[in-house]
Amino acid sequence: MNFKIATIVCGLLVFCVGLVAAQDNATKTTHKKVRALSGCLQKTDDANEYKLTTAKGSTWEIKSDAVNLGEHVGHDVKVTGVVSNATMHGAKEDVKAEAKEHGVAKNSTEHGHMTVTGLKMVSKSCSQ
Repeated sequence: MNFKIATIVCGLLVFCVGLVAAQDNATKTTHKKVRALSGCLQKTDDANEYKLTTAKGSTWEIKSDAVNLGEHVGHDVKVTGVVSNATMHGAKEDVKAEAKEHGVAKNSTEHGHMTVTGLKMVSKSCSQ
């Protein structure tokens, strides 16, 4: 009888730990597949790609078939889109965060790739 109770308690414990870990990853912004970002939009050397730099210094290589990004070069914008390889992006950012905690790469900022599905102009000029 005690073995049965111990087995049930252990099972519940494992389930709860797994649930908490899953919720932790679900709430991390760096792990989200769909994101909203704000920053200064610039053109890159690639004909179909642009760079968004956020106020915190994060950089994003962005592209879009749905939005004419070229109309907003030099503007502060808020974009919504799908992060390329979101799972890998989140894992990479976790490693960078861990390195920061240990004094390595103290100034490392987030960098990613996104396909933009929506854009809202915030200002006609970049504040950076």
